[in-house]
Amino acid sequence: MTLRLYDTKAGALRDFVPLRDGEVGMYVCGPTVQSSPHIGHLRSALVYDQLRRWLSYRGLDVTLVRNVTDIDDKILVNAAAGQAEGGSEEWWALAYRFELEFTDSYRAIGVQPPTYEPRATASIPQMQELIQRLIDAGHAYAAADGSGDVYFDVKSWPSYGELTRQSIDNMEAAADADPRAKRDPRDFALWKGRKEDEPPSAAFPSPWGDGRPGWHIECSAMSRRYLGPQFDIHGGGLDLRFPHHENELAQSTAAGDAFANYWVHNGLVNVNGQKMSKSLGNSVYAADLLGAARPLVVRYYLGSAHYRSTIDFHDGSLSEAEAALDRIAGFFERVERRLSGTRFAGHGVEIVPEAFAEAMDDDLAVPQALAVLHDTVRSGNAALDAEDLEAAATARGHVLAMTEVLGINPLSPQWRTGGSSVAESALGELIERLLADRQAARAARDFAAADRIRDELAAAGITIEDTPTGSHWSIGS
Repeated sequence: MTLRLYDTKAGALRDFVPLRDGEVGMYVCGPTVQSSPHIGHLRSALVYDQLRRWLSYRGLDVTLVRNVTDIDDKILVNAAAGQAEGGSEEWWALAYRFELEFTDSYRAIGVQPPTYEPRATASIPQMQELIQRLIDAGHAYAAADGSGDVYFDVKSWPSYGELTRQSIDNMEAAADADPRAKRDPRDFALWKGRKEDEPPSAAFPSPWGDGRPGWHIECSAMSRRYLGPQFDIHGGGLDLRFPHHENELAQSTAAGDAFANYWVHNGLVNVNGQKMSKSLGNSVYAADLLGAARPLVVRYYLGSAHYRSTIDFHDGSLSEAEAALDRIAGFFERVERRLSGTRFAGHGVEIVPEAFAEAMDDDLAVPQALAVLHDTVRSGNAALDAEDLEAAATARGHVLAMTEVLGINPLSPQWRTGGSSVAESALGELIERLLADRQAARAARDFAAADRIRDELAAAGITIEDTPTGSHWSIGS
């Protein structure tokens, strides 16, 4: 089956055909490092990590570019606010501090590093070159008031609005720069002349005066620099479709670049049924999320919904993910123990089942793929119950392959580093003590007491398996 992706620009599912055989170029809008990462940032990065892993599994060589916007109005405002309160942190230091937080959070949930991760401030010449091309083509103009601002002339480009299928007459004014020098209030800034209250270090020399790039031109220039004038996939959050991605598409194509062949957008995150926002005070930051559960649990939760859907974070979200992972880990522990010393130890080809592949090829349908994963865990446990070791080994190989593709293999060294938590260790000790009591009761032929202990553990979600080598426990079934 050919991979199909929902292309926002086409408004439909399309067969994915790379521009170059065996290769994929993907650009993902990364963070504006103005403050700490939140749950939405993690979800977005994870979506494109899943897509990248699946493309790689399918044998494609993926080049993933994820930028860092390290200069922006809000970065300057936040740095100035800190200095007004007595701090000394410069804007670039603030940006770098938050960039490190993003990097640590991505790494914690197993998001693979991008092939390239350019900072906006490192591509200023490329941005200026693109702006000049737009001016020369009659699609951009320098402000006549001497402010140093340069704007994209939206009415000069008839295709403006094609990504989000909007008429320019229905669009609101662009609020990214002072409107006084604009020919049309919907024109957006390509270059922003330096203001008197902005630090000199945040201004770069240009043919139009010292200043800094507008937000939209950054991604157009960086994607072209690292992937060329045309590339396969442009990704980002659903909230970036307009104006950011609409403006990227307009300025790049107006400059003569074919730009992205597919536009992929991930859904957003709500908190207890409400849109997450600072004004509502319901933001869930990455540090809080990673403090509430193991990083593997966070990854499973954030990656378990379809990438285009809105997910709702609520009490119980992480515990449900924990239980699902415990079932997978329990199967691995059980199958490894039973197959040890048999001719089936280490057997089972590590390939994904066809049903899993069909789900992933169908617009990255991870919920359906997870259903295949858990069905395979159940069938593997049933095979162990029936002493069908060959079928159990086959299930083990399938489960390993599927969890590796999704980045949720609990046996992976990344997730095993650091050992069990204090709570997990304490739980294990208590269960082992109860199992010892149960074994003593059975030895004394007090089967009523032994059964009572087993029933109490079962009521708490602990499954007991009696084998010739002793009793073993796992959480869930």
